[in-house]
Amino acid sequence: MATDMSIDSPLEISLEAIADEADGVLDGKLTLPDEINLLPLRDWVMFPVLVTPLGVGRDNSVRLINEAVVGGNRIIGVVAQKDPSVENPTLDDVHKVGTAVVVRMMAQLPDGVRLIVQGTARIEILEAIQTTPYLKVRARVIEEPPLSPEEAVEVEALKRSIIALFQKTVSLSQDMPDEMQSFANNMQDPRVLTDLIAAQMPRFSVAEKQSLLETIPIRDRMQKLMSLLAREVQVLELGSKLHSEVAGELDKSQREYYLREQIKAIQKELGEGDDRTQEIAELRARIDSSGMHEEALKEANRELDRLQRMPAAAPEYTVSRTFIDWLVTLPWQQSTVDNLDIAKVKRALDRDHSGLQAVKDRVLEYLAVRKFKTDGGLRQPILCFAGPPGVGKTSLGKSVARALGRNFVRISLGGVRDEAEIRGHRRTYIGSLPGQVIQGIRRAGSNNPIFMLDEIDKVTADFRGDPSSALLEVLDPEQNNSFRDHYLEVPFDLSRVLFITTANRLDTILPPLRDRMEVIEIAGYTEQEKTAIAIRHLVPKQIDEHGIRRRIRFQPSAITAIIRGYTREAGVRNLEREIATVCRKCTREFAEGKTDFLVVTPATVLEHLGAPRYEYEELDERTRMPGVVTGVVWTPVGGDIIFIEAAAMPSPSNRPSTLSITGQLGEVMQESAQAALSYVRSHAASFGAPADFYEKNDIHIHVPAGAIPKDGPSAGVTMVTALASLFSGRLVRSRLAMTGEVTLSGKVLPIGGLKEKALAARRAGIQTMIVPERNRKDVMEDIPSDVREAMEFVFVRDVQEVLQRALEAPKSGYPSGNGKTTKTTVSPLRPLRKSVRTPSELPRVQGADG
Repeated sequence: MATDMSIDSPLEISLEAIADEADGVLDGKLTLPDEINLLPLRDWVMFPVLVTPLGVGRDNSVRLINEAVVGGNRIIGVVAQKDPSVENPTLDDVHKVGTAVVVRMMAQLPDGVRLIVQGTARIEILEAIQTTPYLKVRARVIEEPPLSPEEAVEVEALKRSIIALFQKTVSLSQDMPDEMQSFANNMQDPRVLTDLIAAQMPRFSVAEKQSLLETIPIRDRMQKLMSLLAREVQVLELGSKLHSEVAGELDKSQREYYLREQIKAIQKELGEGDDRTQEIAELRARIDSSGMHEEALKEANRELDRLQRMPAAAPEYTVSRTFIDWLVTLPWQQSTVDNLDIAKVKRALDRDHSGLQAVKDRVLEYLAVRKFKTDGGLRQPILCFAGPPGVGKTSLGKSVARALGRNFVRISLGGVRDEAEIRGHRRTYIGSLPGQVIQGIRRAGSNNPIFMLDEIDKVTADFRGDPSSALLEVLDPEQNNSFRDHYLEVPFDLSRVLFITTANRLDTILPPLRDRMEVIEIAGYTEQEKTAIAIRHLVPKQIDEHGIRRRIRFQPSAITAIIRGYTREAGVRNLEREIATVCRKCTREFAEGKTDFLVVTPATVLEHLGAPRYEYEELDERTRMPGVVTGVVWTPVGGDIIFIEAAAMPSPSNRPSTLSITGQLGEVMQESAQAALSYVRSHAASFGAPADFYEKNDIHIHVPAGAIPKDGPSAGVTMVTALASLFSGRLVRSRLAMTGEVTLSGKVLPIGGLKEKALAARRAGIQTMIVPERNRKDVMEDIPSDVREAMEFVFVRDVQEVLQRALEAPKSGYPSGNGKTTKTTVSPLRPLRKSVRTPSELPRVQGADG
């Protein structure tokens, strides 16, 4: 018996025509008659707005069509059968939701009727009116609920996702023509889009299509369609991938087989051996000419013999081949010749960097020894450049390499946690390689390069090992002449390598590792050095990068204005950024045709960079009240100034006075505050403070920038001065800063990091700096001469000298401890005397050292 289902029609029905028809159908309301003929379909689901051919072959179905077309309104209902094998379905054999269609064309054929129908609306079958000879039912049109504004936005997003998935499905599918990708973009109504795409998917089952037909809310229907399309895309992508892999493997295998046969035939005609024999011979020649020592040569030949007996398809073949490649490519005997012309090297270093005299002197001293030590037994120094960011530690290493004529290689150790990064992985692991040290030597191409280990203070340790411990062998001149990488398992001589490490702080470096290095501290640059660096290096670099050469010129006063007003740093990174900002704005003026040449003056800097960020007037404003003192601190990124503030509040009579300390201070700094208060209470009468000041007041000491942890003893004299100023009501002299540790007996002890602190004070506009007497030698040796000339350094032995110099004299006397009014005079300072240099203190916690 014939089947009632969709058939391939000889008529050409374009998807664009379907879209036009659909818009017309949806514009009006469908009036459904009270009784409608129902046509069951096998293996087919009809959607609204779809125009499709139908083939009708069952006699009762042909009669149904004739009655609807000839004597009716050409509207029938179509619905999918639950079981396609049922020949005469009843109402229980079909789904409850179908589609009302209009018969557009009909043709009588010998084997039945051919129709062109168009779906108009979803209908719900309510009850059967007639079952023979065909089904006639009462049904209602299913109206879709309106969309809220929020739902409309979501529907639009779903629409775009569905279009993208459908187009991807068409591009991947072999059953759908590529022209179908374009019709989805022409659909404006999401209902039309959803129904048409669902109808066009040949891989959707009847149950899935019927589920889409029965889903009435458009948002839910689109979500369900999107899930089905996403699944279809995944299936098609996987199938395409598998097909490509299989085809690629077949083509590759066939091609390789063909080429191998050709090579064999050619070699046979030439009388040569096969490619394996030639490869082994080349490797043996490379091993013999590599210059490796006896132990490495023995290991390389042993591995080559093993490789020769191993089939090329063996998994270990590539491992052995790679190992031999590493052995023969290492520079066992290749080295560069050092430039021993000390004057020429000095000129090269001076040309590349301004200042940094300690580093340059150390390099020249090494060259001088190298010039006289010609027997090859000179031990290479292990240098560590320690200093804040931006002072040129890394670029200095490159400059040393250029000056000496050596190759340069650099690796960064920041965040390295695995010991294998240094020593390499053993060959038992898949994908193993040598460590970064051996890899760097291979990249350098010589056995005596300048090898820079950047950020050595940021090496960390975890369960995989401690890289710092692995570096002990690398950086030990007594051991690195036979360094064994886990991958190579043969010794390699690193004694000719000049290792240079860089660090921002030394306290985080493993003590045994720090002991192996010669530390050269780079504290930072003075204003004159920054100006010279900017004129010689930074300004030409930025002019070239912006392509404005011969269009712009910076006045030295403009550079000074940038340094003073827009940067406050130890290095020059922010200075380079500000110069780049000025160059960009000037380049824009050139591009807009406003001018052809510019001279950058301080006024130009002010115009392009805005108001200065740092001004000296802040110092005067902050210290214009009793109890506020300027201190200087050392930090990992250079020195800085801080303000220590002390305040007094009347204490209740029912409890003793208290001391509050805030500002996230460490234990050492809190103990300094306690010692300072004890000293001030015991010596209150000496500077005119009331003896009962503390009994009647609560004291609060605060160090601003509370988010930064601070610790260290060198803020002792600053806290004593703040409390003395508060107790006596005397102001601290302006533009004055101080540093030094204090004891309960009033002695001022030496401190560390003085150069960084002095440079920070100079940058901030400090004119007078009080330092311990025992730091006099540090001032004379470490502080640049221009800073010593620009600032006054006052050397003190005890707190009384600090207070005499720091506190302003009262205008009309001040109350003494016994209630009488007295005056004080500033006695002349004691003669300055020499002192020995003491070890620098280290910060106790991350942050600033008070």
